[in-house]
Amino acid sequence: MHVVITGASGFIGTRLTQLLREKGHQVEAVDVRKPGWEAKVENADGVVNLAGEPLFGKRWDTLVKAEIYDSRVNTTRKVVEAMGRGQKKSPKTRVLVSGSAVGFYGPTNDETLTESSPAGADFLAFVCREWEAEAHKAQLQHGVRTVLLRTGIVLGKNGGAMKQLLPPFKLGIGGQIGSGMQWMSWIHIDDICGLVIHALTEESVKGPLNGSAPNPVRNKDFTKTLGAVLNRPTLIPIPGFGLYLLFGESSHILTTGQKVIPELGVQTGYRFKYSALNDALIASLK
Repeated sequence: MHVVITGASGFIGTRLTQLLREKGHQVEAVDVRKPGWEAKVENADGVVNLAGEPLFGKRWDTLVKAEIYDSRVNTTRKVVEAMGRGQKKSPKTRVLVSGSAVGFYGPTNDETLTESSPAGADFLAFVCREWEAEAHKAQLQHGVRTVLLRTGIVLGKNGGAMKQLLPPFKLGIGGQIGSGMQWMSWIHIDDICGLVIHALTEESVKGPLNGSAPNPVRNKDFTKTLGAVLNRPTLIPIPGFGLYLLFGESSHILTTGQKVIPELGVQTGYRFKYSALNDALIASLK
């Protein structure tokens, strides 16, 4: 396939580009802020839309929220409009895989969530709903099979969650966040990329697709497993109110969570490389 990727320079996009090329696909990166990107999208067999400002690390004031919304919702609208123009000229694009997040479901307790579970009501859930609605227009208006990839916490070397987590844990000052009872829906970088490739090539995959491993864990268990893999103590808890003072509303990403199951991926035949957290963490440190 000729695959065009927005956000190709990011953590997921970089690895995805490598894996697609290894499988013989032609890959082009596009930046919607630069001229000429529309023609590449119009002529693609498949489009992977991964563009978006980072969610964590800044306080979510009005300006930052606008940047988060614009980089996802408005960018996706532009990509789908370009695909539509291409389809009118020559119906070529077969599939759009558009990023979303498990934040779609909002903060939940112990409820097991599948792709059919309802959306939440907080800011991130609102962004995800709007984001997915723009992507879904590719199918509704232009007849392009559309997959909405609800990504969890991505684990891998030199990026994603591990880039933030490793420094304190290596120093022996890592610990559970808040109560530690919140669920973490994690996935290894090779499996999130594997799910994207599965979605590109498997025609039975459409609509929401949970980008998380089959075995979510509570934060306290994630903490213990990471400490054991690193052979470091994990005795210093991180209080939720301290994170809120530092990061404001965005701290809810860490202090709340979702227990997400990748039902569609499993049903359509995707085989996870890393189903166990211990194996995924070890692979992330190599």
